[in-house]
Amino acid sequence: MTTFLTPQQLAGRTSAAVDAAVAAGRELGLTVTDPAVLHDVFSVVVHLAPSPVVARIPTVLPRRNDLTALARRQQDELDVTRWLADQGTAVIAPSPLLPPMPVQRDGFSMTFWPFVPENQDKEPDYVANAESVADLHAAMRTYPGRLEFLTAADPRFIAESLAQLDQHPTLIGAADLDRARREWPILQPLVRSRTAFEARFPGIDLQPIHGDSPPANIFSGVDGDLYADFELVTLGPVEWDLAALRPEHESAYNRGARRNGTRPLNEEVLNFVNAVGMLRVVATLTLVPQLPELMEYLEPAVDQWRTMPFAGGMNT
Repeated sequence: MTTFLTPQQLAGRTSAAVDAAVAAGRELGLTVTDPAVLHDVFSVVVHLAPSPVVARIPTVLPRRNDLTALARRQQDELDVTRWLADQGTAVIAPSPLLPPMPVQRDGFSMTFWPFVPENQDKEPDYVANAESVADLHAAMRTYPGRLEFLTAADPRFIAESLAQLDQHPTLIGAADLDRARREWPILQPLVRSRTAFEARFPGIDLQPIHGDSPPANIFSGVDGDLYADFELVTLGPVEWDLAALRPEHESAYNRGARRNGTRPLNEEVLNFVNAVGMLRVVATLTLVPQLPELMEYLEPAVDQWRTMPFAGGMNT
């Protein structure tokens, strides 16, 4: 039987995250009297007002007790965004008021960012954003830090979730779970091994990439757009950042790539990353008990997955 968190439990989790961020901020010298929650989905994002600092506290996690691995990923995000800002890229970088490192308190691991006023009147233009992602990739190509291959895919999470989902028959049907379990052995080697990926897709260069649909993670600030939310930053093919988008977004990216003198998207690699992305959607069903509202977003994606080629055609 699947047990979902109640509204009271969800509110308690948010309150605990806010309390931890307020206490950590004060310990680091910030004045915090009026904390305000800005977002509360996978992470609680809280403005530590009146200080111009925002804390982001991940709360919906595959492995909630593995704060060491979470902090390692958070440090990658802090390092990459700080480097990009130093190169002049329009990005939300770590708060200059605090050390650029994750802070752990009360069972949470959090990062601190500047409070940037949002342009509430601007509607997202995802086609323009997709073209802009080519600029971001060009800026990231020379990042000197070490990033691991396709950690954004989180193959351990996919494997563990597919093993557990038969315990949650209300979340996924037997036929869908059977398909996912048959697709994963085909895709898994190309996700886990850079060598296997490069052998399957010769000539496809790998580079630092955003990792989490950057066209949807461009923040409209009052002073201009800023690349944001690099929580899944990784080394991989640029196609990963365009997964699950429409042909018009792919065409827009290719315009940006031509402008930057970089390669266009490769159709076969797109098929691969789309297939892996859909298995991540299936795996994310295991997080629904932590965040029941997720189901309304995941169900349409699962419906779309049923119409897609088996394993993205990688089995041929």
